[in-house]
Formats: sequence, C-alpha cells, structure tokens
Amino acid sequence: MFPQHQAFMYPVYPTYPWQPCRPYRVDTHPYYLPHYPVAYQPYYDHGWFRSSNENEIKDYGKEPFVVNIEQVTKRNNTFRTALWTGEYFQVTVMSIPVGEDIGLEVHPETDQFIRIEEGQGLVQMGDSKDRLDFEANAYDDFAIMVPAGKWHNITNTGNKPLKVYVIYAPPEHPFGTVHVTKADAMASHDHRLR
Repeated sequence: MFPQHQAFMYPVYPTYPWQPCRPYRVDTHPYYLPHYPVAYQPYYDHGWFRSSNENEIKDYGKEPFVVNIEQVTKRNNTFRTALWTGEYFQVTVMSIPVGEDIGLEVHPETDQFIRIEEGQGLVQMGDSKDRLDFEANAYDDFAIMVPAGKWHNITNTGNKPLKVYVIYAPPEHPFGTVHVTKADAMASHDHRLR
C-alpha cells in the first residue's frame, strides 16, 4: 500500500509549516462529507453562517443554529435585531450610533450578558434610575453582566457605531424582533407597557 499523503492524513485548517502543501480542494478530499461542510469553511466558505446558506440577519430560534457571532454583530446596522429566541434565553445584535445610548432600562426578572465586538462605551448601573452608582468604560472584547433588577445604560463614547450582542435569560423581546432605530425600540417598549 502506498503511503498516504500528509495533507490527507492531517486535514488541519489552516495549514502549518510542517505540512508539505496546502490541503486539497474540499471536493477531492477523501474525508469530505457533503452533509458536514463546517470543518472546511475557513478556506472554502467565508460566510458567517455555519448552518445556513443565507446571509440574512433574522431570528433563527428555536432551531439548532451555529454562527460566527463576531462577524454577524459587526455586520448588523439595526439598533436591535433578535438573532435567536429560545424558551429560556435570547440573543440579539445591536448597533448604537456615535454619541447615542441603549436607553436607561431595567428588567426585573431577566439577567443580561452584553459583549462589545467593536467600539467603546460607558456602562452605568444602579438600584434606581436616579442612582447609577456603578460606572465603567468598556471596549472591544469586553463583556458586561447586568443582574436582573438593576437599572442600566450603555453610551457610545467612541467615534464609530458600538456593535454589541446581548444575551437575555429569559428572553426579553418577542420572536423576530427588529428595531431599525432607537425610536422604534422605544415605541415598541411603550406599546408593551399599555
């Protein structure tokens, strides 16, 4: 039996210096499985979805879903769009314009996780809307944890849109929520309070 080519023995992406050549095209690779293209996508598919051929930012819950969250967050240009809404938690992506903020709010029964993928902001939290005694600056790759019942706000203090994704547990917004602007979000919130 002929010795197997090293690129076939070690289908590692991206290539490393010890590999004699770049791995073969995915359609000629002996381990290629048409129903499992994920491992090969770094070279052959530069889209940010890993379970869909679509490039639409929309709510994909409650189905199994895999996504490059950094890329989809940076591509989003809406104030808020739900990306995945399940029974116990929800993921949204947000884009906050320069000089604007998310808006002072409180969620009595919902914890929040917020991660900044691009930009910088001032984080404020407190036990009442008139007493925001916690302040911190946050930048790319920073994560913010907001306990249920805490008033909170994030203001974009940078010179480009603040791109974040937010995890709510349990979900905070209805399935399929899209708020193109902050005004849309405020109008939706006012409608829910009626």
